Amino acid sequence: MTLKYLLDENVAPLYQAQLRRQKPDLVVWVVGEPGTPPKSTLDPEILCWCEEHDFLLVTNNRRSMPVHLVEHINQSRHVPGILILNDKLTIGQNINELILIAEVSFDGEYQNQIVHLPLPQ
Repeated sequence: MTLKYLLDENVAPLYQAQLRRQKPDLVVWVVGEPGTPPKSTLDPEILCWCEEHDFLLVTNNRRSMPVHLVEHINQSRHVPGILILNDKLTIGQNINELILIAEVSFDGEYQNQIVHLPLPQ
């Protein structure tokens, strides 16, 4: 399986750089880049974009994203998944979790789910 990540605009740029350095074959885009939603795009629109382009969303948004996901699903829509970074982990630990997910996940594993890093042991 080839996962693709869309990092929201509030995720530190270091994440994209390190993910690309450590796993060059992983597709990692950031909101605001060409071909992605522009910066300041509302979360519901980002979820629609992720659905249409088959990207998992990587975010720090713990507060409103669950509400947006429920609304999205209630509209008979789907998302490949939402991964929420853990502010108690280092950037390196979060990156390692994202790489692990990319390496071992199967198709549809995170569909319509919010997964908080780290993954359960």
